[in-house]
Amino acid sequence: MKMKEKGENMNISFVIPCYRCEDTVVHVLEEVKEKMAEKPDRSYEIITVNDCSPDGALAVLQQYAASHPFLKVVDLAKNFGQHAAMMAGLSYASGEWIVFLDDDGQCPVDQLWQLLEPLEHGSDVSYAQYRFEDRKESFFRVLGSKLNDAMMCSFLDKPKDLRVTNFIALKAFIAQELLRYKNPYPYIDGLILRSTRKISSVPMEDRERFSGTSTYTLGKLIALFSNAFTAFSIKPLRFATCIGVLSSVAGFAMGLFMIIRKLLHPLQILAGYSSLMAVILFIGGMIMVMLGICGEYIGRIYISLNSSPQYVVRDTCNLDRPTPPQ
Repeated sequence: MKMKEKGENMNISFVIPCYRCEDTVVHVLEEVKEKMAEKPDRSYEIITVNDCSPDGALAVLQQYAASHPFLKVVDLAKNFGQHAAMMAGLSYASGEWIVFLDDDGQCPVDQLWQLLEPLEHGSDVSYAQYRFEDRKESFFRVLGSKLNDAMMCSFLDKPKDLRVTNFIALKAFIAQELLRYKNPYPYIDGLILRSTRKISSVPMEDRERFSGTSTYTLGKLIALFSNAFTAFSIKPLRFATCIGVLSSVAGFAMGLFMIIRKLLHPLQILAGYSSLMAVILFIGGMIMVMLGICGEYIGRIYISLNSSPQYVVRDTCNLDRPTPPQ
């Protein structure tokens, strides 16, 4: 895909994964429509991906698409998760620039041009950057974001000054690189970080969602963290190896110390059932954790060998044909 020069009519594709959003998604679509009306020389399309939403989101999207041809609707056969839905929408995007945003109105679409500006000056990807203390989310979600940020720095070599969010703009060639990933459990931020280092952060203020609460439960957050770090990094395995080596060295040193002390002071070494059980439980727990990490990697290899799809498209609206299953 040939990139257009700055100043030409720039086609922009908006990709919105949709789940439990029947009350908010139309507000988001209207906001994008009004924002793009500010620059009528730029053409655009909006690709919404219904991730098997249990509410009436699909009907709302189909009704809106009937009178707005710029809206494309992709309906997935089951709930595959946010990042799989983003990949599904990305496979239909035809724009020179692609913008990811949420379906709840929390992404500040009113600052769209600020988000796109770095792409005009050499950046490949641009993230909206919210301050943790200004996040309009629950304490639990903010804490999860902080933990995710720290772990991405450690395991995915994310720059410390980069904050990953769901409001993202990227160039078409990066999108094509992301689509080369065919394995299940995609993680958009990990794919971006392995594709380029020309990534910009644009400070902006987070907004309150139009209605409702976050659909991310503790289980979903844990699954997302697991996808991120087992799919794009072997550092957890190296960490497990280091812990095992340290535990072995500590055990050997403690055993040597006890033998020497027994020889020098035979009467000072007494039987200690509680301390023995504490050591056994600690070492046993560490072994189980390490086996669990190894099991995660082996499980993902097994699932990949079975060619599990990233997503399955049931139907589309305002599109010529559905994309073949990935």
